[in-house]
Amino acid sequence: MRILVAPDKFKGSLSAAEAAEHIRAGLREALPGAVITALPIADGGEGTASVICSAAGGAWRVCAAHDALGNEIEARYGTIADGHTAVMEVSEPAGLWRVPEHLRNPAVASSFGVGEMLLAAAGRGATRIVVGLGGSATNDGGFGLAQALGYRFFDSDGRELGRSVTELLRLARIAAPFELRPPEIIAAADVRNALLGCAGATRTFAPQKGATAEQIETLELALARLADVVARDLGQEFRDVPGSGAAGGLGFGLMTFCGAAIRPGFDVVAEQIGLEAAVRSSDIVITGEGRLDAQTLHGKGPAGVARLSRACGKKVYAIVGEIEEAAGLEELFEKIIVATPEGMARDVAIRSAPSLLRLGARELSEHLR
Repeated sequence: MRILVAPDKFKGSLSAAEAAEHIRAGLREALPGAVITALPIADGGEGTASVICSAAGGAWRVCAAHDALGNEIEARYGTIADGHTAVMEVSEPAGLWRVPEHLRNPAVASSFGVGEMLLAAAGRGATRIVVGLGGSATNDGGFGLAQALGYRFFDSDGRELGRSVTELLRLARIAAPFELRPPEIIAAADVRNALLGCAGATRTFAPQKGATAEQIETLELALARLADVVARDLGQEFRDVPGSGAAGGLGFGLMTFCGAAIRPGFDVVAEQIGLEAAVRSSDIVITGEGRLDAQTLHGKGPAGVARLSRACGKKVYAIVGEIEEAAGLEELFEKIIVATPEGMARDVAIRSAPSLLRLGARELSEHLR
């Protein structure tokens, strides 16, 4: 029996690679004769760069950058294919994880550091850059990113705007840099939200980043102003493109200011790590993540693994931390094992995740014999 173990991260407890190893360990205990291969996955969210870099045997580089609040940091990104392809995440310099909860404020958070990281990779010879969108502390539509790349933003009096996203309310003109020649950029998005509107970047994600109700209205107006002036001065219109609202509008910013192509994150990762070939060479596929819910059906990793596996004629199973019922979810998998015992507190489950996954894998093995 050939088993492929391809989980996403268990957010807050285990990386995708750690989850894969614990599931594999449990399977080995119960199925000592099976050939078990671990291939961690991602969908464009946090962990994407690690998954791709690890699968490709890449190397890690660091560069100077600024976090979302303007503090100097060292940001890490990966290189593969002899250094000509860089893989990175917007959450590395501009992630919510870097900002203490009491300081989270998307009205002042900037994506400037993302631009710095792109420039660093390009300056070191990268001709293609894969950028995972997800986990950002920002909601600036790529305003800060563009400033780092040399775009200049002015008000009606000709004064240059600062970095706060609320400055965009005064935006009257954008000046593009003369010498900017960015490499090919693939923006890997784990959501399909557009930039504006009730399901846009601000109204969907800004509250998770600390925005108040009043700030949400201001941020929406700021991004709308940015999109209007971009359309007039740069001739670019991406506000309605699915994924343009990813990472606080960085999908929009990367398309607008870097000429990026935005693609579903799972598809990008699957191509980079050779997932289809791994599925075809297996008899059984096991995936999972911390929580299965309605969002899983919309571009998340386990759903992508399930659909690919079924297209290849393979049975696919899931081991998860918890599940919320949603139409169509159960039909994706032959069986779903919920590793967290009923009634166990979430903080206890997070601490116990390694042993719970091993036990879940042993439970699942009973259905594989």
